[in-house]
Amino acid sequence: MTQPVAGIYRHYKGNLYEVVGLAHHSETEEPLVVYRALYGEFGLWVRPAAMFDESVIIDGQHLPRFALVKAF
Repeated sequence: MTQPVAGIYRHYKGNLYEVVGLAHHSETEEPLVVYRALYGEFGLWVRPAAMFDESVIIDGQHLPRFALVKAF
């Protein structure tokens, strides 16, 4: 697993997000990615880093769940 860098990412469904940084779960110390939607109400989200970095299968193709568009 690679740790995401701060920057703009495109979700496989098309929306853009800004990765703000990395955090750790207070109980398990699991690495979490902190990111903000760049649309709608610009909500702030966290997701396990392993899930952020994984790929999804769409129409038989392996695609990244989040693809880096621009690093900061």
